[in-house]
Amino acid sequence: MRRPYFSYMEVHVYKTPSEVSQELAEWITNHIEETLKTKNIYTWCLTGGNSPKELYTLLGSAPYRDRIDWGKLHLFWGDERAVPFADDRNNAKMTFATLIDKVPIPRINVHVMNTELVPEKAAEAYATLLHRFFTAEGQTFDLVLSGMGEDGHTLSLFPGQPVIHETAAWVKAYYLEPQKMYRITLTAPLVNRAARVVFLTFGPGKAHALKEVLQGDRNPDKYPSQIIQPLNGELHWFVDEAAAAEL
Repeated sequence: MRRPYFSYMEVHVYKTPSEVSQELAEWITNHIEETLKTKNIYTWCLTGGNSPKELYTLLGSAPYRDRIDWGKLHLFWGDERAVPFADDRNNAKMTFATLIDKVPIPRINVHVMNTELVPEKAAEAYATLLHRFFTAEGQTFDLVLSGMGEDGHTLSLFPGQPVIHETAAWVKAYYLEPQKMYRITLTAPLVNRAARVVFLTFGPGKAHALKEVLQGDRNPDKYPSQIIQPLNGELHWFVDEAAAAEL
């Protein structure tokens, strides 16, 4: 496989989505356990959508729930739709239902994007929060979990949007015309300073985009997932055989 853009990248391929979720649950739990041997907190940026639901359900159940020191975790989100928490499209709502409500994590350690604010103010507030945890240089999150859409987007970095090329702001809000809604998203400069970034991707609908992101010419305006390139960290893809079919 040609890997022209990444200093360290590993693709983990498993037969089914369920096997992907199971292996990733073990992988994440191990990483949390190892990290907390030398650090007092573990900072984890979560993702929304349908792909992580089984993963979150596993992590919220035995044995993983009992292996993780939830009091030392701080949870964040990579992006959010500018809809109320009660809206089923809200990423945080899904994560509470499948994971957070199932584990003994202090609510003060759960950092949701405040969609009660206007989107631009919500982005500013989240950036202020992040600056409490991370400095202008060096590592940010211990782990960023993300997904990839069939169009190659990740976070709320959608094809053709200027936010793909943001170089300064850590969080941006913008109106996504095709969806007729505002999105709030972390940006590449912040995510690329994480210790580990993991993409969870499965299904035949992702196969072409995955091939282009990993093996195609560099074109992040068309395939925004290419912009995620950890500077000093690791990049991992956990995919099923269907998604990996064109590699």
